[in-house]
Amino acid sequence: MPGPRFAFLDGPTPLAMAHRGGAIEHVENTAGAFEACVALGYRYLETDVRVTSDGVPVVFHDATLDRVTDRTGRVDALRWSELRTALIGGREPIMALEDLLGAWPDVRFNLDVKAAGVLAPLVRTVRRLAIEDRICLGSFSDARIAAARRMFGPEVCTSLGPKGVAALRLSSYSPRAAGLVRIEAGCAQVPLALGGRPLVDERFIEAAHARSLQVHVWTVDDEGDAAKMLDLGVDGVMTDRPAMLRDVLVNRGQWTGA
Repeated sequence: MPGPRFAFLDGPTPLAMAHRGGAIEHVENTAGAFEACVALGYRYLETDVRVTSDGVPVVFHDATLDRVTDRTGRVDALRWSELRTALIGGREPIMALEDLLGAWPDVRFNLDVKAAGVLAPLVRTVRRLAIEDRICLGSFSDARIAAARRMFGPEVCTSLGPKGVAALRLSSYSPRAAGLVRIEAGCAQVPLALGGRPLVDERFIEAAHARSLQVHVWTVDDEGDAAKMLDLGVDGVMTDRPAMLRDVLVNRGQWTGA
C-alpha cells in the first residue's frame, strides 16, 4: 500500500482510536474520558460534533440531551450558555470542541459531523487553531462529506460516505465496478458487520489498499474481534474499550501509541 496522502494518517499502523473517549470504560465524550485515553498512550481520539443554536461546536453524540445528561432538549435549540450547564452522567460538563482540539498538540481527532449546520463553525474553529493536518472528517451522510471537502479543501482528510463504502464493497467483487469508487477520501471507516453480515474481509481490504485508502473498523469492543481484524490487516481500530485494545496490541507487539 502506498504511503498515506494525508498527514492525519501518517502515524504507524494499526491506528488505535478511542471511540467517544472510550464509551464503555469512561463517561462518553467528556474531558475525563479523553484525558484517560491520552494517559494510556492514545494519540487518536474519535468524537462527535454538533452545534448550539448560537453556533458553538460541541462534543456530543445525540441530537438531544436526554440519554446521557441531567437535562432535556435538542442541542441545536440551546445556546452554549444553556448547554454548558448540562452534566453528562450527572457529573461532567459538555465540552466545547475548541477546548478538546486545543488540549494536546500531538493528538489527532476523528470527527463525526452529525449535522449539516456543524460545518461552517467547524471550519472556523479548525482554521483558527490551524490543525487541518490533525483531523479526519466522517459522516453517515454523503452530502455532508461532499460539503466538508468543498469547504475545507483537499488538505483535510475525510472518510468515505455510505455510498462510497458500498461502491468499494462492490468493487471488491467486480472489477467492472472499480470506477464507482471516488478516491478524494483517505480512508474507509466501516462497521464490523452490515445487515448482519461481516463487511471487512481480505477482498475489501485489498480493494481499499489498491486505491490508497486505509481501512478503519468500528466499534471493536471484543478481544476476539480485535484480533480477527488485526489478523486481516486493517489499518485502524476504533473501540469503546481503550484499555482492552491497548492490551491486545501490546501483546501482539503492535501497540503504536505513546
